[in-house]
Amino acid sequence: MIDFVGDLARWFMENWSGTTGYINRLWEHMQVSGAAVGIAALLGVPLGAWMGHTGRGGFAAVTIVNIGRAIPSFGIVAIALPITIRIADRVPFIDSGLGFFPTFIALFALALPPIFTNTYTAVRSVDPDTVEAARGMGVTEWHILTSVELPMSSPIVMAGIRTSAVQVVATATLGALVAYGGLGRYIIDGFATRDNVQIVAGALLVALLSILTEFAFGLMERRVIPAPLRRGSRGPGTQQAIPSAT
Repeated sequence: MIDFVGDLARWFMENWSGTTGYINRLWEHMQVSGAAVGIAALLGVPLGAWMGHTGRGGFAAVTIVNIGRAIPSFGIVAIALPITIRIADRVPFIDSGLGFFPTFIALFALALPPIFTNTYTAVRSVDPDTVEAARGMGVTEWHILTSVELPMSSPIVMAGIRTSAVQVVATATLGALVAYGGLGRYIIDGFATRDNVQIVAGALLVALLSILTEFAFGLMERRVIPAPLRRGSRGPGTQQAIPSAT
């Protein structure tokens, strides 16, 4: 056991630089994960918020999105791979359909459901009396959504993004199966060469990045969520302010 720990420490000291070093692999992992979560949030939050506000088509959209949860990420990678290869043959600026694109598609499909569903559910669950009071004061529908419903539902919305980000970081290791880099490269290559030290090192790096992602989004929640709505800070007399119509 002591020898294994020593080999693991030596691996970390010797494999930090270069294109195959864990600094570069960490950056690759963060690139594809960040792109998937970012685009899923840009699409899922506005769409989920608007559908939650209007109540139109929400049930069908949530059902369709949740079907995606039932498909394993590995299955999405397998489906996306031949599609991205064919697209790469026809689009000049895409060098290959391997690597980034099938990995991104699988992670995007994983990231979208919790973001969209949490946003839709959160906006729909805002107190109807508060919304009607805002309408009675002449506040526009857009202002009701952005100034009343989204601030009040922000804890649940951020929880969806946070959950999505951690899941994506943990699942991005699958990219190594389709010739992408990232931290999963160490796990896949370690299994191929029966290098237990490399497997454990890769797993530790993925776990550490997942924990740091959770911590970073926790700090982000403190900045984004209004103070009265943060967990543990909402007292019995706390009320959401209604914006003026001006």
